[in-house]
Amino acid sequence: MTFPATKITPNLWTKLPLSMARGIATQVELPSTSLNLQRRAQARIREIDFASPVNKHLIDTFNRQHNYLRISLTERCNLRCFYCMPSEGIELSPDGKLLTNAEIIRLATLFVKSGVTKIRLTGGEPTIRKGIAEIIGDLNSLRKYGLKSIGMTSNGLALHRHLPQLVENGLSHLNLSLDTLDPFKFELITRRRGHDAVLKALKVALESPLASVKINVVVIKDLNDSEVLDFVEMTKTENISVRFIEFMPFTGNKWDKKKMVPSSELLERIRAKHPNVERAPDELNDTARSWSIPGHKGHFGFISSMSDHFCSSCNRLRLTADGQIKVCLFDATEVSLRDKLRTGASDQELLETIGRSVSGKKEKHAGMEDIDVITNRPMILIGGRLKKSMYPTLHLVHSPSGSVHRHQKSGLRVYSTSSSPSPSLTHIDERGRASMVDVGEKQPTKRTATASGRIYITKLAYELVTASYPTEDSSSSSAESRAVAKARHKGDVLTVAQLAAIMGAKQTSSLIPLCHPLALSKIGVVLQPETTTRKSGSGEDVTYSILCTATVACEGKTGVEMEALTSVSVGLLTVWDMLKAVAGQEMIIGEIMVTHKAGGRSGDFSRPEIDTMLCDT
Repeated sequence: MTFPATKITPNLWTKLPLSMARGIATQVELPSTSLNLQRRAQARIREIDFASPVNKHLIDTFNRQHNYLRISLTERCNLRCFYCMPSEGIELSPDGKLLTNAEIIRLATLFVKSGVTKIRLTGGEPTIRKGIAEIIGDLNSLRKYGLKSIGMTSNGLALHRHLPQLVENGLSHLNLSLDTLDPFKFELITRRRGHDAVLKALKVALESPLASVKINVVVIKDLNDSEVLDFVEMTKTENISVRFIEFMPFTGNKWDKKKMVPSSELLERIRAKHPNVERAPDELNDTARSWSIPGHKGHFGFISSMSDHFCSSCNRLRLTADGQIKVCLFDATEVSLRDKLRTGASDQELLETIGRSVSGKKEKHAGMEDIDVITNRPMILIGGRLKKSMYPTLHLVHSPSGSVHRHQKSGLRVYSTSSSPSPSLTHIDERGRASMVDVGEKQPTKRTATASGRIYITKLAYELVTASYPTEDSSSSSAESRAVAKARHKGDVLTVAQLAAIMGAKQTSSLIPLCHPLALSKIGVVLQPETTTRKSGSGEDVTYSILCTATVACEGKTGVEMEALTSVSVGLLTVWDMLKAVAGQEMIIGEIMVTHKAGGRSGDFSRPEIDTMLCDT
């Protein structure tokens, strides 16, 4: 490539991209009239290198300087975009495995002091992260070390409420993910509602003092590619950058080359309507090739990771929410900075770890056909925690036959997302809306299910349940005596609860909207008072409880697990109601689960024995 000196004026020289300056400076053969230009190029390079030095640990073996860090704040997201999250869901990192706010800031400080000038916050959905405003504020304090830009990529679902404070705290650039202008397609792509909220966030962003607002559009053939011209039209009146992103392969997103629309094809479509479209200047190391239409306030571009990768100018590093450094989006190799942090590593030791990762970065990622989608993470994890339960976490996932299975991975939560083959949400249609499962083609078979649950009660309540009911002593006026009398007025607790449980099983389809009404052939309910004694430092602790077990059977086209679960739930709630006068504040209901099922397409299921979670009363 040649660089005509006559076209580069002194006024333009200071705006010359570094890549072009390096090209001019390293040309082997230059005409004598261009020697002065070569000297200027060399001086410009020295000027830039001196002004923004990059630590050697952030320079790879191909001399790429990495001054851009993307930090994922969370694995969680309030949308379920199919190209980002696998249909079977994801396993979220256990509690304590994600980087803390302090750890994020320490690593960010180290990167900025080493030459990073741009940080972008991602997810999951970063606005879900608790304390995101404070994180941005802390990052903003790093500008004194050379940080120039704090960006964020968001789906915009809840952004309009938070954006003013985020901007005030230092957010300067925003990328908003919006794949369609059609509310119906939005639900199809994201499996959630919220299109209006995203448009509201866009409006707030355009009215804010942000330095840049961009829209990210993942283009899928025959889904939203027909909207490309509509997105381009947005640039006519708004100072906005629309970036069309090629559909990329990640674990579980069912990538298919046929679903990808090459950027060159999209550009030809745009040219057909706007023949005067012209190339726009790109930011240094920008992933998007930018274009503009004369007279339009904004511009658009293409991120062609698949058809025309930009690996030679890549300056990006990624820090996942659980503290792994990734040097390439499509490389499964990861190194844990979190573990180094938590074992007391110094900044120099962390830098050396980062340097080893950066030096291992390949010249370019694999081609479309060879990208690793087996061991690499799903997109949502490149980038949560739920509250602890006092009972063991049971992950219930419905199979097409209605059976329920338990994920035995302690501490890992599962997001289940669509109506794809098991495991999946079978009561959601292809548009993400509630739908009753069609069992019309199934043949009736004999089906049974057993469920159990437990209510923990006080000693007094236990004695009332297990004792006969003698004639009341009306002479007593203590509060406890009156509560006991009130409980006895209600009758035999276990008998009433048993009848309620039977009625609950028969009313399941009336209580649970998408359950099929079934002709039940058997409902057996047993309520068993139990005591458990455990040794403690102060002696022995006795726990009092009532175990409710329900077995339901039918000859039908779908299973009866829901009927068994409803039966147990209603039975235990009835016990609660009848004993609340003497134990209302102390009772706890829990451990409701399917313990056995038989019949149906998915086969038989029996839950292994698990330890009972005992609660002090």
